Amino acid sequence: MMAEFWESSFRDKQTMWGFEPADSAIAALNLFRENRLNKILIPGFGYGRNAKIFADAGFKVTGIEISETAIELAQKHYGDDVKVYQGSVSVMPFDQEVYDGIFCYALIHLLSEKERAKLINDCYKQLKPNGYMVFVAISKNDAAYGEGEELSKDRFEMKHGVQLFFYDSDSVEKEFGRYGIIEAKEIDEPAKHKGNRASQKFWFITCKKQEK
Repeated sequence: MMAEFWESSFRDKQTMWGFEPADSAIAALNLFRENRLNKILIPGFGYGRNAKIFADAGFKVTGIEISETAIELAQKHYGDDVKVYQGSVSVMPFDQEVYDGIFCYALIHLLSEKERAKLINDCYKQLKPNGYMVFVAISKNDAAYGEGEELSKDRFEMKHGVQLFFYDSDSVEKEFGRYGIIEAKEIDEPAKHKGNRASQKFWFITCKKQEK
């Protein structure tokens, strides 16, 4: 279901978010640079608009993306230097690598509770000790909260069929609390490619894996 949705979205709308990286991708890049990370994983790679700044900054980037069309778009626009596994994050891991950093943008809130728990755990398992993982997830304070059909607490099916789980501080703590969370803050993410469209409200969640 999810694979078909994203495949048809990328086929129809192609590079639908433009090519400028999200502000939160720039913030994650700065965090990863400050901590001298090198090898990073990006689940929910899309067509690579948020990955390019990491690759350009000298990071070794690996992606995971469910849509074949999105991967083809990434190769067309950015070349094929970046390794991208095609498939759903629900079947991670795709390799036995461990990464210094993981950046997961606007993906986790599309998943069910069980899938979210698995994704966080799978990412944490592939993180090196002292590595950082950053998740960007939609907030209950976003204007879209409450739209569509309510499926369960804070989870709604939107008119285009996408299901969204909206986070607040309690659900952030509940889902990420045991994974070395060091900061969770609400941010405004401008919709840069959409002209005068309102910013979205997201959580920027940073976790650090402690050495055992």
